Amino acid sequence: MNPSELRSTLALAGIFGLRMLGLFLLLPVFSIHARGLPGGEHALWVGLTLGIFNIVQACFYIPLGRLSDRIGRKPVVLWGLSLFVAGALICAAQDDLLWIAIGRGVMGAGAVSAAISAWVADLTREQVRTRAMALVGGSIALSFALSLVIAAPIYRLISLSGIFVVLAVLGVGAMFVAYYVLPSTKPEPKVQQASLKDVFLRPELMRLNAGVFVLHATQVAMFLVVPSLLVQAGLPLASHWQVYLPVVLLSFFLMAPILIFGEKKQQLRTVLLVAIVLLLIAEFVFTSAHSITAITVALLIYFVGFNLLEALQPSLVSRFAKESKGTALGVYNTTQSIGLFTGAVIGGWLMDSHGDLSVFIMGALLLLCWLIIAWSMGAMPTRATESKDVAPKTVP
Repeated sequence: MNPSELRSTLALAGIFGLRMLGLFLLLPVFSIHARGLPGGEHALWVGLTLGIFNIVQACFYIPLGRLSDRIGRKPVVLWGLSLFVAGALICAAQDDLLWIAIGRGVMGAGAVSAAISAWVADLTREQVRTRAMALVGGSIALSFALSLVIAAPIYRLISLSGIFVVLAVLGVGAMFVAYYVLPSTKPEPKVQQASLKDVFLRPELMRLNAGVFVLHATQVAMFLVVPSLLVQAGLPLASHWQVYLPVVLLSFFLMAPILIFGEKKQQLRTVLLVAIVLLLIAEFVFTSAHSITAITVALLIYFVGFNLLEALQPSLVSRFAKESKGTALGVYNTTQSIGLFTGAVIGGWLMDSHGDLSVFIMGALLLLCWLIIAWSMGAMPTRATESKDVAPKTVP
C-alpha cells in the first residue's frame, strides 16, 4: 500500500475497532455489575441489554450502507459515530439496566461498519484491498483480545459508568479522525446503483453472506464454552488474556503469508477454502481438548482461519458489487449480526440441553455446510491491473 492508502486504512481500522470495543469491552464485566441493578437477577434481561447492540445494528446496516452509496461515506460515518457517543453518554449517566439498554440501542443505531468497509474499498486499489481489509478485519480480533486484558482493571478503577465515558471520548476522537484525516471519495454519477433485491439475490454475494453468518454464529457459540474449558484445565478467568492475546497476535503473523500468496498468485478461492478447513480442524480439536496447551493450539488454528476470512470476504464483497459496495456490505454486516445473535441463542440452548460438546459438533456441521457451498464458487473477480500505480480518486 502507498502512504495514503496505509494512512486511510489504519484510520478506518481504528474507527471500526472502536465500535467493536464498544461491544466487547462489556462482556467480561457486565454480568457481574448487573447483579446489583434492578432486574439484574434475570439472565434474560442482562442478555437482552447486551444483545440489543447487535439487534439494532442489524436493522440499520443496510439503510446506512445504501445511504453511504448515495451521499458519501464521510457524512454517514460521522452521523453513526455521533450516535455511538450519545448512546455511551446515556449509559454513563444512568446506572440502571433499562437506561443502559436504551443507551446500547442508540450506540447500535450508529451502524457504520458497512460504510467503513466501503470507504476502505473506495480509498484502496484492488491489488492491495484484501490486505487493507485484513487490517480492518483484524481490528475485530484485536478489540476482542484487548477487551479481555483491560476490561477488569478499568472496571475496578472507574466502574461501568467510567467505561462508557471512555468509549464516548474515544468516539469523539474518531469523529475528528473521520472529518480531518480521511478524504471524501469522489462520487461516481455515471454508475447506476443496483437495487437492494439485485444485490441480495446475486449468487456470489449470497455465498459470502452465508459464510459470514456461519463464521460469526460459530464464533460466539464457541466462546460460550472456551472460557469454561480453560477454567477446567486450571487457568483462572483473570488469566485468560495470557492465552488470548498471544494467540491473536501470532495468528496475524501466520495468516499474512497465506493472504499475500493468495493475492499474488490469484488463488483467493483456495485461500478461502483453506481458511474454512482450518476452522473445521479447530472445532474437532476442541472436542478433545482438556489441557491448556491443546486449547491454545485449537485457538491458534481457529484465529488463523478466522482472520483470513475476516480479511478476504469483505474484500470479495466489494469486488462483486463495485457499483453498490455500501449496499452489499450493509447486507453482509446485517447477516453477520444475525449470525452473532443466532449463535449465542442456539449455543446457549445446546449447552443447557446437550452439553458443551454439542456446541463444537454444531459448529463443525455448519462449517461443513459452508465448505460445500464455498466449493461451488467459480472464478473470483480479477483485480484491476491498469490502475497498479494509480491511487483512488478523492476530493478534499
